[in-house]
Amino acid sequence: MLVANYLIGLREGLEAALVVSILVAYLVKTERRHLLPRIWTGVGIAVAISLGFGALLTFGPRGLTFEAQELIGGSLSIVAVGFVTWMVFWMAHAAAGLSGELRGKIDDAAEAGRWSLMVVALLAVGREGLETALFLWAATQAGTDGGQSAWVPLLGAALGLATAVVLGWLFYRGALRINLSRFFTWTGAFLIVVAAGVLSYGVHDLQEAGVLPGLTDYLFDVSGTIDVTSWYGAVLKGIFNFSPQTTKLEGLAWVLYLVPTMTVFLLTMRRRSTKKRSTKQPVAA
Repeated sequence: MLVANYLIGLREGLEAALVVSILVAYLVKTERRHLLPRIWTGVGIAVAISLGFGALLTFGPRGLTFEAQELIGGSLSIVAVGFVTWMVFWMAHAAAGLSGELRGKIDDAAEAGRWSLMVVALLAVGREGLETALFLWAATQAGTDGGQSAWVPLLGAALGLATAVVLGWLFYRGALRINLSRFFTWTGAFLIVVAAGVLSYGVHDLQEAGVLPGLTDYLFDVSGTIDVTSWYGAVLKGIFNFSPQTTKLEGLAWVLYLVPTMTVFLLTMRRRSTKKRSTKQPVAA
């Protein structure tokens, strides 16, 4: 779970860091440094809202009945899967034109009014922050349910976000160049695998809440063979949200999500890569 949440924090944090670095760099290059405080105000508000949302998710359900907690947890896990899936495909389509789109918004916001730039930064970073808080909460719930301490996935996410901040600063300074298309392809594929496990866990929560049937109808039960507290059990739980006792409905949800989603994502990235190479080829005279 440490590695899984590290990569989640890294990817989500890097998207937000790229947005901020583009906003700041464009204002600096166009000699509008006096507008930078508005950007940082928007970023600060977005971070505060994201932290508050994460706290609400963590402490809000406490005091409710077990069934109510499982119902909320399962529902939010499925919502988190929907958000992260949308985010993965949105980034696959929007990454190439992200810089130009943001610059256009900056110009419009700078002319619109005092608080417009703050709103641009707030919405750009806040969307990533809320998605990150929801998905990390769902992934953390799944991991701690397997016996891991809550601080382990949170530490991984914090390290990932810290790495993203450093990378964002290096991008801004021009000291780092990486293949973003390849980065988002690999991390997107990984997040789809993680999301499949979170969806399976959400289904299990809804089964425990009594909303879905088949809680004891197991697809397989290897609890006597695989110890989730062992190092390999922790790896399986952390990356794939593997459960030694997996119901048929959990397994079905995992397969029906992972196979078509991964196929469409990889085909999308392949088409984009092919189109990019074809546009770079010289036109014959």
